[in-house]
Amino acid sequence: MGSGIAQMAAGAGITTVVRDITDGALAKGRASIEQSLAKFVEKGKLTVDHRQATLDRLEFTTDLARVAAADLVIEAVYEDLDVKNALWTELDRMAPERAIFASNTSSLTIAAMAAVTKRPDRFVGLHFFSPVQLMTLVEVVRTVTTSKETFEAAFAFAKRIGKAPIAAKDSAGFVVNLLLVPYMLDAVRALERGVASVTDIDTGMKLGCNHPMGPFTLLDFTGLDICFHAAEIMFKEYREPRYAPPPLLKRLVLLGYLGRKSGRGFYDYSTNPPRPADLGL
Repeated sequence: MGSGIAQMAAGAGITTVVRDITDGALAKGRASIEQSLAKFVEKGKLTVDHRQATLDRLEFTTDLARVAAADLVIEAVYEDLDVKNALWTELDRMAPERAIFASNTSSLTIAAMAAVTKRPDRFVGLHFFSPVQLMTLVEVVRTVTTSKETFEAAFAFAKRIGKAPIAAKDSAGFVVNLLLVPYMLDAVRALERGVASVTDIDTGMKLGCNHPMGPFTLLDFTGLDICFHAAEIMFKEYREPRYAPPPLLKRLVLLGYLGRKSGRGFYDYSTNPPRPADLGL
């Protein structure tokens, strides 16, 4: 996600600093951006000159101070509040007063992060969707302390980099995941109850609702662990059964069956095309 956000910002003419904790992670991020830009050039959606100009605006570093000097800092680390808040606390000590902080969190509340800083009025949510280079939506999340100026600046930034922003209040899951996560969890529950098979549920939602992919294909694409973790956060926030992760999802995550990235989830990706995985149901 971080690489995609950086690519979009640099492509819109903004000098952008990409920070990660190791040189290896930075090299992986840079390679991802270069590969993405190359595909756009190959498809005729980007000129070679624009590609090079985008790369020239990017700086890669492990030095947090280089990021802290920015006017806008966007965090895209793992969905762990303690990890995020440790980073925000450190950045808050280093960044100038003018700097706006934005989190790309998909499920945590912005207030839970703004509270550990001395700039809650300059803290906002900027939730991008994966892959960032292709998905146009950005949820701009305003918490109770976010100033009108900060919200408007974040909204304008999203537009500047070619995104379609929507305004969301600071509730866990915001707009999209508030509705999407229960939908995916319900698909898993339907499978557990024997309502239909993985492929038939996917086909039903694709052809019956004109979705581009069914819920199990979507789960495998986004990562079962990501959905499980988001559901846990939202269940803790709302205490509603519809946000509780089903037992089957929990078992698959514990076994390391995380979807496409692990080679197996609800589908087995060792074959082409992928086939439904044997889930012991």
